[in-house]
Amino acid sequence: MATSRKTVGCILGLLALGGAVVAGALIQRRRTRLPVARERFAVLDVPVDPLTMEEAVSRIESFIAAGGPHHVFTADASGIMRTWEDPELRDIVRQADLVTPDGAGVMLATELQGRRLPERVSGCDLVDRLAERSAERGYRLYLFGAADGVADAAAAALVEKYPGVHIAGTRHGYFTDDEELKIVQAINRAKPDILFVALGIPKQEQFIRKYFALLRAPVMIGVGGSFDVISGQLKRAPEWMRKSGLEWLFRLIQQPERLPRFAALPRFVWTVLRHQKR
Repeated sequence: MATSRKTVGCILGLLALGGAVVAGALIQRRRTRLPVARERFAVLDVPVDPLTMEEAVSRIESFIAAGGPHHVFTADASGIMRTWEDPELRDIVRQADLVTPDGAGVMLATELQGRRLPERVSGCDLVDRLAERSAERGYRLYLFGAADGVADAAAAALVEKYPGVHIAGTRHGYFTDDEELKIVQAINRAKPDILFVALGIPKQEQFIRKYFALLRAPVMIGVGGSFDVISGQLKRAPEWMRKSGLEWLFRLIQQPERLPRFAALPRFVWTVLRHQKR
């Protein structure tokens, strides 16, 4: 079964690659002529902050200096679609202090609105960059979420990559409602400056907002499946694919069972176009 899935994934990937490369080249030619967005704007009523990675990190450092709490939402196409369809989630995201553009779909949606983002700021890259800054400046990081052992493995990988990184604590993402307050208390005892929550959308955002006033971490960031990548459970796309907006294709080849989720991308683009005409 595993071999069959890999074969299907390879076929899908090869079929999609040709079209994606051509589309990427056309988009790249067009985007160089578009003005760079300078102020927060909306994609399907979801606010997006047009910042580079370094600007996003600096903003997060200012949140740490100011004290808590602050919520950072990393917005990819599927997350924005989910937010568009879920009023509760939309309300949560609109209260976020920083919303970063995570994914080629968001970059494309922005360009369809006649402007371009300065840079993609993904959750996985944000974890990596903040771990590097932790090693330099002593910020305490807490990794919460993913399957049993994955947060520990991700923490170990960050320690190996950035000696001196301060890991305040880790915990897997499987728990009952009755355990939630104990988890909040454990996080507070660890005194993190940054709490990474990897429970998937919308659960991670709901957890952050539910305990927003109780959690003492100055910064809380929903990072989806980032721990799986950082820990090595999943391979990261080569840099050229990430820069070309093709990381989704690399992920699809590895996990063909995620095809329904990636199939939502055309619906997202179509919804953006329809919403634009209103």
